[in-house]
Amino acid sequence: MKRKGITLKLFLLTVVVFICFYGMIILAHMLFFQDFYQKYKIKDVESALERFSEHYVNEDWSAHRASREAVKFMSENKSQLTIVDTDGDLTLNDPYHITLKQKDGTLVVVSLSFFMNTYGQELKAAAIDKGSTLTVWGALDQEQKDAPTVMYPFQITQKGFPSIGEDVDASYADKVTGEVVERVLPRSKAWNTQQGLLFDALNELFPLKPAQEKKVKDMKLQKIDWTEPWSGTHNMVIIDPVKTKAGETELLVSVTSLQEVQDTNNALQLFYLYLGIGGLFLIIILSFFFSRLVSKPLIKLDKMAKRMVKLDFTVDSPVRQKDEIGNLSNSMLLMARNLDQALKELEEKNVQLLADMEQKNEMEKIQQDFFANASHELKTPLSIIKSFAEGLKDGIGANKQDHYFEVIVEEAEKMEGLLTDMLDLAKLEARTIKLRKTSFLLSDLIDKASNKLVYSLKEKDLDVVIGSTKELPIVADCGWMEKVMLNFLVNSIRHAEKGSTISIDIESDDHDTTFILRNRGDNIPEDTLDHIWKRFYRGELSRSRQTGGTGLGLSIAQQILDMHHCEYKVENLEDGVQFTILFTN
Repeated sequence: MKRKGITLKLFLLTVVVFICFYGMIILAHMLFFQDFYQKYKIKDVESALERFSEHYVNEDWSAHRASREAVKFMSENKSQLTIVDTDGDLTLNDPYHITLKQKDGTLVVVSLSFFMNTYGQELKAAAIDKGSTLTVWGALDQEQKDAPTVMYPFQITQKGFPSIGEDVDASYADKVTGEVVERVLPRSKAWNTQQGLLFDALNELFPLKPAQEKKVKDMKLQKIDWTEPWSGTHNMVIIDPVKTKAGETELLVSVTSLQEVQDTNNALQLFYLYLGIGGLFLIIILSFFFSRLVSKPLIKLDKMAKRMVKLDFTVDSPVRQKDEIGNLSNSMLLMARNLDQALKELEEKNVQLLADMEQKNEMEKIQQDFFANASHELKTPLSIIKSFAEGLKDGIGANKQDHYFEVIVEEAEKMEGLLTDMLDLAKLEARTIKLRKTSFLLSDLIDKASNKLVYSLKEKDLDVVIGSTKELPIVADCGWMEKVMLNFLVNSIRHAEKGSTISIDIESDDHDTTFILRNRGDNIPEDTLDHIWKRFYRGELSRSRQTGGTGLGLSIAQQILDMHHCEYKVENLEDGVQFTILFTN
C-alpha cells in the first residue's frame, strides 16, 4: 500500500497541476486572445499613424512624397490610408497608380485602387513594369489644372497579355496609350489590400457627425468602429487631424480590417477544443509514467535505507514525510546515529591517535638522532682544535707550529662547513627559502661545479665526461641547483675508483630534461639505498671523517629537488652507482 501511496499521490498531483495549467492556457486563448490581438493591432497602427502625421506636418511633404510614404505605411501596417479635408474630399493622390508618358510627352496618372479590388490578381499576373507600353480605356479627370491628368481605368491592355477589365464602349470611354514611367503597386505579399474599402468608409462616415467634428476641431485622434455593409466585415477607422504649415486642417484616415482576427479566433476556438481533448489524454499518460518514474527510485531508496541501518553505506541528511520518503527519512536518521556515533567518531579518534603517536615517535627519534649526530660531528673537530691549541700553549717546537696552525684552521673550516650545511638544511626543511628561478643549461652548471672540484678529481686521477643530446635549458634556482650538482659530484668522487671516469648524460625532449650521473666503484647495499638521503648518513660503517663527509649533502640535495618538484632516484649498476634526475621543461 505504501508503494502505491506515493505513486498515486504523484499521479494525482501531476494530473491536477498539468490540467490546471493547460486549461488556463486554452481558456485564456479562447476568452482573451481576440480582444488582446485587436487592441495590440489597433495600438500598433495608431502609433504608426502618429509618426506618419508628425513627419507629414514637420517635413512638409510634397504630394508625390506623401503618396510614396502612404504606400510604405500600408505595406508595413496592413492598413489603408489616405488624406482628406474636413469635408472628406481627397487631398492625397491615389497611392497605387501607374504613370504613362504619351508620345507628345504628356503624363497621365492611372489610378488603380478601385481597379485592384476587382482585378488585383490579373494585374499582378500582367507583371507591369517601367518601360511597358499600355493602352488604357477609362474616364479622364482633368479638374486639377497644375497636376497631371488622372484616369480611372475600365480596361488595361498590354501587348502579349490578355486584356484586364471589362469590355468598354469606345464611344463612351477615353483612350490613352503610353509608356510606363512610374509604377507604384503593393508588395508581392500585399496584393490582397483592398484600398477601395477605404473609399467606402469615407463615403459612409462623411460628412462627420457633430461630436466627431468637435473632436476634429480640438485636434483629437478618434477611433470609430465601422462595419462594411456589403460583406459585414468589422473594421477600425482611425482619424488623426493635423494642421499643415499652410494653416489648413487635414485628416489622416486609416482603415484597419479586424475580420481576419475574428476568423482566426473562431478557428482557434475549434482547434483548442480538439487540442484540449487530445491534451487531456496525453496529460494522463505522461502523469502516469512520470509518477512511476519518480516513485520507483524512491522505493528502492527505502530498501537501501533499511540496509543502511546495518551500516552498509552512508547517505545524505534524511527528510521527514508520511510515506516511503518518511520511511527513508527514519532509516537515514537511524543510520546517521549509528554510523556517526559508532564508526566515524571511533575511527577518526583511532586514526588521529595513531597518527599523533607515530608523529611523536618520529619527531623524538629525529631529534635524538639529530642532536646525537650533530654533537658527534662537532665534538671531533673541537677536540682536535683543543688538543692542538694546548700543544701550542705548551710551547711546541717551532718546526711544528705551522703544522698545528694548519690543522686548527682545517678543522675550523670543516666545522664551519658542517654548521653551514646544518643551517641550509634547516632552512630548506622549513620552506623559508624563496627560489629565484632562471633559465640556464645544465651542462654549463655542471662544468662550473666540476672546476671547483678539480683538485679532488686530480687527487684520485678522475675525469668528468659530459654528454648532451639536444639539450634544452631548464628553469630552476641556479645557486641551489649548483649545490645539488656539487653534492652529487662530491659523493661520486668520494666513492669512485682511482683512475676511473665519472660520466654525465643530459637528454632533452619537448617536455623533460633527464640528468644521469654514473661512477665506477663500490655499490651501495640494497637495503641502505633509501637511507642515503637521511641526515648524517654515511655509506662507510666506520663513519670516517676523511671519506664520509658530513652526511648532510644528499639530504640538502633532496630538499632542493623536492622544492623544484623534480623526480630523482639512485640505483646500483654492475660496476658502480647511478643518480638520475628528471627536470620538467
